[in-house]
Parts: sequence; structure tokens; C-alpha cells
Amino acid sequence: MSEPTTPHAEPATDCDTDTDAEPMLAVYRHDVHKLMMRSHTAARDRVAGVRVNEQVPLGADRDAALLSRPRGEPEQTVANHESPFRLSLLTGDTAVNPDQTDGDIERAVRELVQIEDPTEMHDAWLTASLPAQFTESVYYPYTSIKYHTLLAAALLSNYRAGASFEDLCLVVDDAHDDPVSHRTILHTDYASLRLTASPGNSPAASLGPAPARSWADVWSRLPDHPFLADTSRRSRNLDAQLRRIRSWSTALQFIEDFELHAQRKAGGL
Repeated sequence: MSEPTTPHAEPATDCDTDTDAEPMLAVYRHDVHKLMMRSHTAARDRVAGVRVNEQVPLGADRDAALLSRPRGEPEQTVANHESPFRLSLLTGDTAVNPDQTDGDIERAVRELVQIEDPTEMHDAWLTASLPAQFTESVYYPYTSIKYHTLLAAALLSNYRAGASFEDLCLVVDDAHDDPVSHRTILHTDYASLRLTASPGNSPAASLGPAPARSWADVWSRLPDHPFLADTSRRSRNLDAQLRRIRSWSTALQFIEDFELHAQRKAGGL
């Protein structure tokens, strides 16, 4: 599924950062060192023969980080939590599969990075479970590297089409439709959310003038929500929680966790 680019804007270039891999593949591989539980300085250049850990063009990685983490020097926000594995905001538990081995993680990472088609790579990240176990940073343990990466890809795709951050909107799509390549940032059974400068007639809210931890503000300004907040107690509860979360990757991961938890309670998983 494709969408029109910003009609008034000139195409941007990748002049600030060149990547060995095609940029819309490099953006999904830029934080592989975190999935391998290595620091950036100890990161490998290649995994499974594939170039990884490259800088993301056009400042998209930096802007995606600012959507979920504050500027400045990081501080440890949860005492005694120094693990790369994410803490679930829903349950408070560490989001890690207890039966998983280091070998399982490496195999899953190798399979993910070896995808060579950019659209297939985006689809794989939307449904991937492994990256959902990791934080963006140990200093911000409720953040999610899965949704940070999808946000970085959506920003990069829009910037390459000529849009600026201030042009962008959060858009609610029909969850039954196919995701929009590189623009869809969350796609579940009940919700599909996208970043774009061309929202058309879909429910949309502006992201604001500059990247910041603004999830609750943007979510609250949406004219229509993907959850039936006025008829379902479960959906009202989810909607209320989302109006309190500032970090984008934390909020998107919370939606995924909430839906998985509900499916498990209902015996669907």
C-alpha cells in the first residue's frame, strides 16, 4: 500500500549521512547492537554478513529518540534495573521470554537483518516479538526499541519525501487495511497508526513544531480514536492510560502489550 508524498515539498537528499545499505533497510538495522546486548562502541559492523549499526540519514534516529527520551544526560530512573530487557508498563515485569537463550536471540536477529526487501522488512518489524523485549536505553526501561525503530523509519521515509517534522500528523487507519510501507508505526487487530504529512480525510492530529515527548498531547487531540472509548470498559481503560504517557515508544508498546494481555486472558493465545 502506498500513499502520496507532500505535494509542495522538494525531495530531500541523504547528503548528511551516506549508508552502505539502502537507507530504508539501514534504518531497521541501525540499533542491532542493542538487540545483541552490546554497546555502540562494541558493536559489530556486520551480522550474518549484513551491514548493521549504520547512522540513520536526515536526523531521523535523533528525532525518533526525542519522541521517547528527554534531551540531556540520561539518569537511571528505576533503581537496580540495569538490564537491556524492557520493563512492561502494564505489568511491571521484565518483558523477556524466560525460556529464551542467547542462541535463540542471535538466530532471531540474524533472520530479521537478512531481509533484503524494504517493504518486507517494515512488515517484519511491525509483527516482530524479539525487539519488543528490549529498551531504547537502560536509563529509560519502559521504552521500546521496536517502536523506536518503527518511528525512525517513518520519520526517515517522510523526510526523504520532502516533509519536515512540523508537517507530520499521527493518523488513525482502519486496522483491517494493509499497513502503509514505512509510514505505519503500529498495526494490531484493533489499531493501525501512521505518521504522514498527507492525512487526507483520515482522523489525524499534528505532531507539533519539533520532536518531543508529546504522545499524550497528540493522542488527546485526535478527533477519533481506534478504540471504542465510549462503549467498552476495556477500551476506556486503555484510552485513559494513553492520555498519561509522554514517551511515544512506551505508549505504542503499551498498546501492543495491552492487546496481547487481553487475548491471553480470553484464551486466544
